[in-house]
Amino acid sequence: MTRPALIGDIGGTNARFALVTPDTFAPRDIQSLPCADYLGLVEAVHDYLGRVGATGENAPREACLAFACPIRGDRVSMTNNHWTFSREEVRQTLGLSLFKAINDFTAQALGVPHVAEDDLVDVQRGEAVPHAARLVIGPGTGLGVAGLFPGRHAWIPLPTEGGHVTFAPTDEREQNLLRHFRNRYGRVSVERILCGQGLLDLYLAHCSLKGAPPQHASPAEVTRAAASGDGVARDTLLRFLKILGDVCGDAALTLGARGGVALCGGILPRLLEWLPESRFLEAFTAKGRMSAYTGAIPVQVVTAPWTGLLGAAEALHNEEVE
Repeated sequence: MTRPALIGDIGGTNARFALVTPDTFAPRDIQSLPCADYLGLVEAVHDYLGRVGATGENAPREACLAFACPIRGDRVSMTNNHWTFSREEVRQTLGLSLFKAINDFTAQALGVPHVAEDDLVDVQRGEAVPHAARLVIGPGTGLGVAGLFPGRHAWIPLPTEGGHVTFAPTDEREQNLLRHFRNRYGRVSVERILCGQGLLDLYLAHCSLKGAPPQHASPAEVTRAAASGDGVARDTLLRFLKILGDVCGDAALTLGARGGVALCGGILPRLLEWLPESRFLEAFTAKGRMSAYTGAIPVQVVTAPWTGLLGAAEALHNEEVE
């Protein structure tokens, strides 16, 4: 009997684990465990394996886990929870012959080619150029940006810190927003705006510019208020998507992403009905002499809930991923 491999996608709040076997790419026995319930990674893995009966002779000997933090060297410290560990100590403690630790957005990027068509929503149909680079980008806790290249035998991920490029306003409203954010943060990156906290900050900035007292205290409240007819919340949401279009178009030009753009993360699937109302596509394609270039690139929202797990499964035996 073939032992399953352990895969995981671990963020600041939840650790999602699953098993995968070589004869099928589909993750199974998916469970999401609260990170706060465990002292560390090893304790969470042991609990998960016990829950799904993957212990003893059925215990995995290989694992690939994605983490929402930088991965450099042996020591890994989570950005938004208390877990910290040595990769080699985890490998030995869990009895693994192979243990890969990768960044969570690298996993998102590697998972995109394996997402079913039913879990992709067209924003711009375009026409993908074969064997060209693809852009994977998405606002969540931060703004993840990664490239993906079709190698000879496997997908090659290109991790980036593209979320930290400088915000570049394109009209008078955004000039005013930039001044507001600069007064608060100094340098303003696009991630300051294009993330969950950024959506709330953008709302507060709109309130300040309009002289309106803030009525909402979370990104979810702003989104609900926009749907209920709150004018400031609506302007905020539409501006958020417009700026995202600017940034996605710029990143597509920088990467040469004629193979397509995949919009990932937890925020955009909740805003699907807003995309056609927004200026996202106008901003994505409005690149002067290069407008025909960006206008031909396919753009899709990824609605699959487990893209990171698919990417961890891909990375397990992908020699392009260390």
